[in-house]
Amino acid sequence: MDAGQLLAVVGGNGSGKSTLAKHLNALLLPTGGTVLIDGMNTQDPDAVWDIRRRVGMVFQNPDNQIVATVVEEDVAFGPENLGIPPEEIRERVESSLGAVDMLRFRRQEPHLLSGGQKQRVAIAGILAMHPQCVVLDEATTMLDPQGQREVMDTVGRLIAEGITVIHITHSMDEALRCHRVVVMHAGRIAMDGTPQDVFSRVDELDALRLTLPPIPRLAQQLRAAGLPIPPATFGPDQLAEAIAAAARGAAEERTDGLH
Repeated sequence: MDAGQLLAVVGGNGSGKSTLAKHLNALLLPTGGTVLIDGMNTQDPDAVWDIRRRVGMVFQNPDNQIVATVVEEDVAFGPENLGIPPEEIRERVESSLGAVDMLRFRRQEPHLLSGGQKQRVAIAGILAMHPQCVVLDEATTMLDPQGQREVMDTVGRLIAEGITVIHITHSMDEALRCHRVVVMHAGRIAMDGTPQDVFSRVDELDALRLTLPPIPRLAQQLRAAGLPIPPATFGPDQLAEAIAAAARGAAEERTDGLH
């Protein structure tokens, strides 16, 4: 995939999503085959730290990722362990917190933050390592709707800056916002394509016990009820326009019938 793209990986429990995520920065090593990250073999011990600098991981529970008692110290932790000079660390901390819109909380104690804010601090800590790719391993699952929006807004800013994001998620609605969707089943890729491609394959998703996002699901129900809603209707504006067009068509038919 190209730099600056957002890839969603979805699937049921036990489908292999999180296992895949952990292979991407050598937290797990393959028992068969080879995993190459930017040409580096994850089984090469000399390559592990370079791989983890390129591919940063953000996990489900934000409280398990924060190691310091002050936000800016937590973000500085990774670069300090890399031996980055202090002046550059300060620049990285400020830049990373700015990228996730948390600069004003730099001297805050992490335990006083909301779940969404903690995840943004965790993302800032990864950004301070200057990764090429960020993997979110169900990073929005434990958050309330506000926290989920905060994290997804942050993802949008990362994409705009050219950072690739791989989003492991149970949320089909979040997957709908991605450039590409991979559906996992029993440790294998069952489907791969744009959201429009994947969410148009309703019968296959049903067979995998995956639920369509709300708007495509409503569009499907309206089609089943007889409304001429186009199959590739995925956004609220699209759906509103399709319903309006269907209403206009029905009105024109009634008018024609009176003549």
